[in-house]
Amino acid sequence: MATASRHARAALITLVVCGSVAATLARVESSSRPGLVPDPSTSSGSARATSRGGQNQIPTALASRPDPLPASNARAMLDTYCVTCHNQRLKTAGLALDGVDASAPHANPELWEKVITRLRAGSMPPAVMRRPDAVTYHAVAGWLETEIDRAWVARPTPGRVNAVHRLNRTQYSNAIRDLFDLDPKAFDVKSLLPGDETADGSFDNFADVLTISTAHLERYLSAARQITRLATGLPRTSPALDSFEIPLHVVQDDRQDEDLPFGSRGGIAIHYQFPVDGEYLIEVHLRRQYQDYLMGMGWPQQLDVRVDGKLVKRFTVGGKAPGTAAAASYAGDGEPGFAGAPEWETYMQLTGDAGLEVRVPVSAGPRVVGVSFVRERWEPEGLPQPLQRGRVLTNDEIYMGYAAVGSVQIGGPYGTKGTATNTPSRRAIFVCQESPQCAPKILSRMARLAYRRPVTNSDLNTLIGFFESGRREGGSFDAGIQFALERILVDPDFLLRVQKDPPVASAGPPPSAHRLTDLELASRLSFFLWSSIPDERLLGLAERGELSKPAILEQQVRRMLADPRATTALVDDFAAQWLNLRRVAEVVVHPDFYPDFDDNLLAAFKRETELFIASTLRDDRSVADLLRADYTFVNQRLARHYGIPGIYGTRFRRVTLPNPDQRGGLLAHGALLATTSYPDRTSPVLRGKWLLDNIFGVYVPPPPPNVDTTLPEIRPGTTPPTIRERLAQHRTNPVCASCHSMIDPPGFALEHFDAIGGWRSKDESGRLVDATGTTVSGASVEGLAGLRAFLLQRPDQFPTTVTEKLLAYALGRRLEYYDRPAVRQIVRAAAARDYRWSSLILGIVNSPTFLMRGSL
Repeated sequence: MATASRHARAALITLVVCGSVAATLARVESSSRPGLVPDPSTSSGSARATSRGGQNQIPTALASRPDPLPASNARAMLDTYCVTCHNQRLKTAGLALDGVDASAPHANPELWEKVITRLRAGSMPPAVMRRPDAVTYHAVAGWLETEIDRAWVARPTPGRVNAVHRLNRTQYSNAIRDLFDLDPKAFDVKSLLPGDETADGSFDNFADVLTISTAHLERYLSAARQITRLATGLPRTSPALDSFEIPLHVVQDDRQDEDLPFGSRGGIAIHYQFPVDGEYLIEVHLRRQYQDYLMGMGWPQQLDVRVDGKLVKRFTVGGKAPGTAAAASYAGDGEPGFAGAPEWETYMQLTGDAGLEVRVPVSAGPRVVGVSFVRERWEPEGLPQPLQRGRVLTNDEIYMGYAAVGSVQIGGPYGTKGTATNTPSRRAIFVCQESPQCAPKILSRMARLAYRRPVTNSDLNTLIGFFESGRREGGSFDAGIQFALERILVDPDFLLRVQKDPPVASAGPPPSAHRLTDLELASRLSFFLWSSIPDERLLGLAERGELSKPAILEQQVRRMLADPRATTALVDDFAAQWLNLRRVAEVVVHPDFYPDFDDNLLAAFKRETELFIASTLRDDRSVADLLRADYTFVNQRLARHYGIPGIYGTRFRRVTLPNPDQRGGLLAHGALLATTSYPDRTSPVLRGKWLLDNIFGVYVPPPPPNVDTTLPEIRPGTTPPTIRERLAQHRTNPVCASCHSMIDPPGFALEHFDAIGGWRSKDESGRLVDATGTTVSGASVEGLAGLRAFLLQRPDQFPTTVTEKLLAYALGRRLEYYDRPAVRQIVRAAAARDYRWSSLILGIVNSPTFLMRGSL
């Protein structure tokens, strides 16, 4: 009977969600208008319109800017330096400039934006050809920009995001956090959903890659049930078992986590959402070496299990191996029983960590389960090991070293005490006591936040129907609320961000663009800054039509930036993708070349950059500080790697760098250097491409198909060539030279850093490092200090790159040529405030590109 009921529930929700998605898509499709629209002129919904009493006027500062150069001079420069290659006959790179009207660049902005990009980078004409001086470069580029930007101010082109924009996993998880006050550390919502795709190194919030598949629908149904049962505190139908493993190469010789007590060593701190009050099993398994022997069992060590810092059990492990002495039996060629000490073998393989479990009563809610060793005040000295026949399986360090935690399992609940009553999630949901008016109050409130709009009578009637069904089946008020919440989480109005074009006016041409409604603006703003749904305050302003007023909009942006959710989202979602921090865990290092490398260092790389970015956001620093900062964040492991003395312990702290020229700024961070290297050597190619894409803002196309990208092999018996020499040989192939001549030179400037970010004076070939690099414009730079100085001498270049990345992330789409005027407008305005984060973010939020949406 219960099975049939569960099937009926699943079928009902499946019918609702699939039908609703189809209906949503149909409504959006029917609201679309075919064809491009002519001049908006005076249409009230046009690109030039204002909203609500003249608020949000499109900026017109460019209208009075003087021409930096007569059009005839621009034409003369192009004829002199460009049309030799870019003409109708050759069309080099598909570009012909001899037949276009240089006096009206706004008539063909797509073409002229390409020219501007090349001029600003100084990459054209090629270095081997005659080139204009820097003054001419920037004068022509400035004139082209001014003409295009004037036309854009008069008629902005905001672009268009897909009408249906699915929440990605991060946005879904954060929405659940904010709806139900569920700690994402204690309950991993992301793991319940399929992964999100990215394309061309873009962001995972781009609408065009956030497709909806059958797998998504199935997982949404399953996730909605798990989440709502946990949030409402309904007991599990049967005990569950969750496992948490510590990566094999994490060294456990120090305090492992801020949530573990001082004086502890190794182990793990687990943030866990206990669903109901009850008894739970905590079981510990120790780490084993590759022959399945336990590690560090030669001496007794104390192992603590804690819940929210309170000690619940202390075990003693190790020091109990019976039979033959360890040195004699813990050696051999790996064959079971080789050493002839079966009791010892049994202890080391089977019984040494048996019984490391405890049952403990725990109240429902988010808790921290800590498992760690008590740190000794002395170091184990070890025992001499006699040489044995065959391959030695281990040594003093393995047997007499530290024991380590391999995994922890949490099972339960056993002996539950019914529904949880006092958890953050229940307090967020059950805002009233059970009564006829309570269910509508709870459900209308939750649906309004989840749907990001006012709730209609139809919405509420649907949810009340699910509430009644759930109450009948579950036998309680709480069960009814849970089922209705489950329905909310599978509704397209929660899962999708839908933007519909306004109705077409009966008379006159439709506008080429229209302003977002206040509700649409609230969603776009909250998913930009928080990667989550609007809160009550933001939603209330949008419902009253006040959010789009400039003063209120700026006030809300500053309020949202002050919220910790903004820093978390902009670091974990924006910066982590922009700077490739999500790839740090994929770094593989050859142990023969870097024997001191371990997972602790890898984790420290990532944490350093996260804390560094977060500090600039919280303090509202200039984005230029990302390049020129004289401080960073380190713990003992990372400080030792960087050569910074006097830092002890696993806690990260801000330190002023003793050698800022060598180690200052983002470009010296181990995370960025390790992810742009190979396991056994550095890669000027990977580093150069990364610099061009993410720092200089120069697009680097992928290599042509079927082109050999491998470097020449090193011949045995010869002096190993330097990486510079190998790449020079690679560039003798004209097909390779076309890209590598641009990519490789800036990467050489980082050659003083090895494959894991350590400073070096000699490269892999044993010769002195040559860190002389060249920028795209042909300027020579020496090492990191020279590269940094070059960027800072052009104060708008790096802020422009940051703005481009941030705007694409904010919109959820790739930038196009028609977005360049908006980027320039934002950067120009931010210059007055030294390109602080808030000035760039406010510039984005106030731009027509953010406030508007193009029509079909």
